Amino acid sequence: QVQLKESGGGLVQPGDSLRVSCAVSGRTFDSYSVAWFRQAPGKEREFVAAISWNGGTTYYTQAVKGRFTISRNNVKSTVYLQMNSLTAEDTADYYCATGAHYYSDHEAKEDDYWGQGTRVTVSS
Repeated sequence: QVQLKESGGGLVQPGDSLRVSCAVSGRTFDSYSVAWFRQAPGKEREFVAAISWNGGTTYYTQAVKGRFTISRNNVKSTVYLQMNSLTAEDTADYYCATGAHYYSDHEAKEDDYWGQGTRVTVSS
């Protein structure tokens, strides 16, 4: 069974940096893309970033381009999201997902696997 576990969330101040991690188990990690989504209070879930199986292709939503970086370590079966210059608008629960597609359309699919989420709060 595929399992994803996010970690690294917390409370930070505007302008700070934070790195969240997604550990994946139960499948051939280096064969699948992994994506990050987030859901802010009272808002719908939105795509944040995705990375292809070998890290050669990445996608970002416009709101985080230049501030967030997605990366992966296939030896550790972990995907990271480095978040810099955080603002209050980045406050959300962050979820990682994996599926047999590239997330090039910034959309999740019905048969994607999901983690339980990690909360990021940006506040002074």
